[in-house]
Amino acid sequence: MSEFTVGDTDFLLDGRPVRLLSGALHYFRVHEAQWGHRLAMLRAMGLNCVETYVPWNLHEPEPGRGRDVGALGRFLDAARAAGLWAIVRPGPYICAEWENGGLPYWLTAEVGARARTRDERYLGHVARWFERLLPEVVPRQSDRGGPVIMVQVENEYGSYGSDAQYLRRLAGLLREHGVTVPLFTSDGPEDHMLSGGSMPGVLATVNFGSHARVAFETLRRHRPEGPLMCMEFWCGWFDHWGGEHVVRDPGDAAAALRKILECGASVNLYMAHGGTNFAGWAGANRGGGALHDGPLEPDVTSYDYDAPIDEYGRPTAKFWAFREVLAGYADAPLPEVPPTPPSLGAPAEVVLTGWAPLGDLLRTLGGPDTAGPVPPSFEELGVERGLVRYEVTVPGPRRPYPLTVRGLRDLAVVYVDGERAGVLSEDEASLEEPVAGYARVELWVESLGRVNYGPRLGEPKGITGGVLHERQYLHDVRARGLRLDALDDVERVRAVPSRELPEDGAPGLYRGTVTVRGAGDARLELPGLTRGFVWINGFGLGRYWSAGPQRSLYVPGPVLREGVNEVWVLELDETARPGSAEAGAPFLRAV
Repeated sequence: MSEFTVGDTDFLLDGRPVRLLSGALHYFRVHEAQWGHRLAMLRAMGLNCVETYVPWNLHEPEPGRGRDVGALGRFLDAARAAGLWAIVRPGPYICAEWENGGLPYWLTAEVGARARTRDERYLGHVARWFERLLPEVVPRQSDRGGPVIMVQVENEYGSYGSDAQYLRRLAGLLREHGVTVPLFTSDGPEDHMLSGGSMPGVLATVNFGSHARVAFETLRRHRPEGPLMCMEFWCGWFDHWGGEHVVRDPGDAAAALRKILECGASVNLYMAHGGTNFAGWAGANRGGGALHDGPLEPDVTSYDYDAPIDEYGRPTAKFWAFREVLAGYADAPLPEVPPTPPSLGAPAEVVLTGWAPLGDLLRTLGGPDTAGPVPPSFEELGVERGLVRYEVTVPGPRRPYPLTVRGLRDLAVVYVDGERAGVLSEDEASLEEPVAGYARVELWVESLGRVNYGPRLGEPKGITGGVLHERQYLHDVRARGLRLDALDDVERVRAVPSRELPEDGAPGLYRGTVTVRGAGDARLELPGLTRGFVWINGFGLGRYWSAGPQRSLYVPGPVLREGVNEVWVLELDETARPGSAEAGAPFLRAV
């Protein structure tokens, strides 16, 4: 057992100064069978510590219902086995470009803007969550022989709020539930962020991607004493659907890392290895500058982050540049770089054999039908990730008028009297062609990911205003939701009746197989398809979208098996028929 403490100028291990050379690696973005390899890659790069967030919404999908909370403990055990210390950032809010910033959708639906404040209802849920989560952390603290050396109180709170009492309450909850290692906060290196997000008696750290000396000078104005640490050194960045792929020059990133270390500071590479937003857990941002109140910018499935260890676990040019810098601060020669995991042998075509329209999926896997005067939100229907079918009638007879959706989040494929009429979004909320009455209107509304950062955190999904014909609200709305995780139930999905493949590439669940020879890491290409999700052997790979910039989905080797593998493709828009000469067939290829 060792005592890790915060001194006046340094971190101390049993009284001796130590420098933390940490890297972010999120256990929930990496297949568990690959944790060991990725942690060994951190060690080989020259790191002595790993940092991870904990996504509350992943582990408590409904109030009181836990889902594999023990994954955190298993990851911390793997970190110890790899010879790494661990920094845990348990939330309750994590940002992380993750759905709703890690907060459960049912929680923000209940408390609204009172989230991340001292509101008693909100803190009551946090206390119950910590009571469930922290037994995975407490026995693994460094003073009990485990790898955990620090725990975060809240995440970049100064970018959001200024409720000092809330921060004190969170710190108190951590201590009450047995956390004895040093606590810390992390914020941008700006006065308003540090004054709003830090607290007396708790180590303050800063997050940035460059200009280390200026950042630490700002921190020192607020904290004259204590170790310097960049808790998030942004050595890359994330991508949005419809945007450009973001990269950072390895030499530039290595020079910025060197400057941090030359300041005598500790560092956490964000990200050391980004991984993947499997199963549709990617969040979204809002554009519009500092207020983050502009257009929705949904995050892609890959969380490669242009990190030194890429999405497939391979060392990049940035890895070797960082390893060279970090070797100068190591106590011993760095370990050998572990071999890259095996890749798929021969390319393999996905053979699609059946199809189920969205209506059949909804009847078999969806929630209850509801009816009311106005459209219910996703939250009211108990839908976290997925889609909702809204049905409404345009009375008649009446002349054609524009049909508009107010408060649409995020995309709606619209059918009028059974015929596709267009795709609506928050920014383009009216059909091109006016609609005459009498008419039956269906709107299949899809969430593209909940906002994970900024003042619009926790905003609802679905139709949050109403459906207008000219200026008149259309009332009497039927709605039914399909949760994305309903398709994780393999046996229920197999029970959905299968039809022949449609000629027109209609939306629905396409089913087929792929025969693998030489199982290993692969990427799945989906030519001709527009937007949806994929499962292989019941494992959710995440969202695909022809909008780019991501053009294929990562398939971890442990998901595949030698021989026949089951593939489901949930296409939510109109496309050329998958597998046709026009579209081409989905294909597995080596990474």
